[in-house]
Amino acid sequence: MGFLFPSFLWGLLAVSVPIAIHIFNFRRTKKVYFTNVAFLKAVDTKTRSVRQVKHWLVLAARVLAIICLALAFAQPFLPAKNNVAVDRKGITSLYLDNSLSMESELNNKRYLDIATARLSELLGLFRNATSLQLVTNDFSAQEQGLYASEKLRDRLTTIGLSNTPRTFEQVYKRQENLMARHQHPGKNQLFWFSDFQKSTSGNLSGLKTDTTNQLFLVPVQAAAEKNVFVDSAWLNTPFIRELQNNILFVKVSNSGSEAARNVVLKLNLDNTQASTASVNVPANGSATAKFNFNLKGKGYKKGQITFDDFPVTFDNNYYFVLNASPLIRVLHIYGQKSTGNYIENVYANDSLFSLQSYSANNVDPGLIKNTDLVVLEGVTALSGSLPQDLKELIRNGGSITVVPPAAPNTESYNGFLARLGVNGLAATQNGDPAPVAFAAPDRNNPFFSDVFEESVRQELNLNLPSASPVWSWANAGQMVLALRNGQSYLNQVTSGTGKLYLFAAPLNPEYGNIAQHAIFVPIMYKIAASSVRAQRTSFKFDENPISLNVEKAQPNTVYKLRRNKTEVIPVQRIAGNQLLLEIPQGDQLGEGLDAGYFELLKDNKVEQIIALNHNNAESKLQYYSPDELRTIFAGQKNIQIFDRIDDDAFSTAFQQQNMGTNLWKYFLYAALFFLLVEIALIRFLK
Repeated sequence: MGFLFPSFLWGLLAVSVPIAIHIFNFRRTKKVYFTNVAFLKAVDTKTRSVRQVKHWLVLAARVLAIICLALAFAQPFLPAKNNVAVDRKGITSLYLDNSLSMESELNNKRYLDIATARLSELLGLFRNATSLQLVTNDFSAQEQGLYASEKLRDRLTTIGLSNTPRTFEQVYKRQENLMARHQHPGKNQLFWFSDFQKSTSGNLSGLKTDTTNQLFLVPVQAAAEKNVFVDSAWLNTPFIRELQNNILFVKVSNSGSEAARNVVLKLNLDNTQASTASVNVPANGSATAKFNFNLKGKGYKKGQITFDDFPVTFDNNYYFVLNASPLIRVLHIYGQKSTGNYIENVYANDSLFSLQSYSANNVDPGLIKNTDLVVLEGVTALSGSLPQDLKELIRNGGSITVVPPAAPNTESYNGFLARLGVNGLAATQNGDPAPVAFAAPDRNNPFFSDVFEESVRQELNLNLPSASPVWSWANAGQMVLALRNGQSYLNQVTSGTGKLYLFAAPLNPEYGNIAQHAIFVPIMYKIAASSVRAQRTSFKFDENPISLNVEKAQPNTVYKLRRNKTEVIPVQRIAGNQLLLEIPQGDQLGEGLDAGYFELLKDNKVEQIIALNHNNAESKLQYYSPDELRTIFAGQKNIQIFDRIDDDAFSTAFQQQNMGTNLWKYFLYAALFFLLVEIALIRFLK
């Protein structure tokens, strides 16, 4: 038997009071004289013996009452059955998983409600403790102190679902750091009430706990249900134009063991339903839905994919943003400009393009960083910082189109183009130009997907231009146009996230007539459209940092994110024309941000609109079973895993196994009993 408060055992010294009273009877006696004392002696002897027994019985009742009362205050208990037992003197840190996956239901009860009820029962076992701590996924400031049991019970009624998932390594470090702030005698114990979702638990096998502390894992007996969620959404092309057919692809996944059939997805644009699609999603698989839609008006359009999927509903909405008809920035750098100004005629007369034209000797390197497409026309040699600036543009997702001069310096270009994947560049023009007719383009090439009309696609003989190459290459990406002699004329080379378009001949008439041909304009349009960096339709909260393209970014500019009336100033830095933002988490805000649309503000002016969604790891409803957890933590004897927490007898079973049996109430009853015995002896024993 042990004692929770052994200092109260000093109260046993109080038994000396009734003993002293019994031994030293301070009551005065009076002598009474009688004439005949023989008969009185017999009466006196008999009365004295009875009174002596009564005094001993009253003394025993008083002593036992005091002993039982002192033991009751010391709170005796029988030791626990398990070796891994709770030290009631240490800090008890309780973690309640309130992530979105705890919205799932078991017997029409949310996992969060089941865990909260059992945690409340557990707090009842610590009713007299004052060193209790409650941690949730919010990691809020109010979790840093130690509280009494009733205080935490009141807080349980206010806990809702959190948007911020936490790995158990993060939870354990949080609990250890908070407990380290309080110097407390005794061993500490940690409790985890969770569904132990595999996708968010982290590396449990690599988690090593302090062996001086006890860890109790209390899993909800969750089942892998059918749950459909949107994994991602993307456009078929990086470029959107208004009043034209656009295609959006949506990947839909199912994390359950049952197939989801005829799931109806709705596409909403600016709160108006634009299209629907139906998909069948296999168990533990995915399917792709295709939406055709038109956009009216330029600018940012708020998109949303919605569907009905019960009982898990937190991931039934997916938010994204489309930027309709963005301005394509084209920088024309020329050395030997063509006589017909063909590049300028293509891009300068369309409001879709923002064209700037500079000589290669006067171009500002800063302009290259802030453009989508650089057209090098007739530049004999690449010198200065130009090659490095162009390489940086390609690395950041931009595009370069190279139209050679009549006499290119292949040695200068070789070093630059070789790093982009073009090998064996050599000059081929020795005498007068001799144009060669073009071969028919491959109509199945994705580059020509929307260049030729359907009627033209079926024609075998097309009126094609001719060209006279001034250089050739051995290997360079994908061939777009070729001459009938098999030589490449236009190749598309992908380098990282950027593209290079390499022409084999100048645009002057003596080197061919492609610039005067009808195919030239759609090809240049296609090059410009493909040069637009692929739109990020949405971001995730835990994708830190997120990268946004901004115009004329200044180093000291402060950007804000606003959703409805909530404004947040995230950690930010500017790198060139890229704004890097770190979205604050739940502990930095006091509460998590809801998924949806956020306005990027600069000087209280809306610069962009972005969509933020929660990580879909919460939607993958696979859980660790108690047996799997025992296997993972098999080598750590200070960790105990429970089987069920949906049982009403959980707190009782836990107390018997890990806290022992409390005996204080029995000693209190005994003290009251002996007090009643004392009263009865005094009143009825004559």
